[in-house]
Amino acid sequence: MDIQTNKNNFLDLFNSYEKRSMFGGIGIFYKGTMFAIVMDEQLFLRGGLKLDEAFLNENCERFTHIKKNRTAIINYYNVTSIYNENKEQCYSFIEQSKNEAQNAKERKEHQINRLRDLPNMRLTLERMLKKSGIEDVTTFYELGAVEVFQKVRETHGRNLDIRLLWMFAGAIKGCHWSLLNHQQKEKLQQMVEN
Repeated sequence: MDIQTNKNNFLDLFNSYEKRSMFGGIGIFYKGTMFAIVMDEQLFLRGGLKLDEAFLNENCERFTHIKKNRTAIINYYNVTSIYNENKEQCYSFIEQSKNEAQNAKERKEHQINRLRDLPNMRLTLERMLKKSGIEDVTTFYELGAVEVFQKVRETHGRNLDIRLLWMFAGAIKGCHWSLLNHQQKEKLQQMVEN
């Protein structure tokens, strides 16, 4: 069986999963978290905790991403040979990788207790929020982007850049503000103006 067929079989196996272009290949996502990469004719699975050791014991090499003059080695392991030689073992690794990726996401979400650790946020914005009476992540989420923006305007003046509102909305959604679509941005702006 040729490698291209293996690649197609793997992609078919994850037909119901979300796929996005990542690192010049295809990222496979489960509940919003990437756990696999199909790159050229190779298959990589995300490691983590005990999986790292298991992949290293199988002599799986880590994924290396080269961009311009920088090289990054990330926590994904080449399991192409396992897929070709022992599909049952590979399927087991796929499930473990998927579960570990989800568990890591949950662990990370529980660790976010500083405003600056949210997407789009930084120390200066955290200070701005605290000065406006928004002391923690829980309050930030409870108030929502529009009310947070209005409180910040009350404290820091009405001439704030509207992108700050979008940054708050993105932080609540867990994404970069530029990923909000035009309708979402427009609706947020209308809510502030009313």
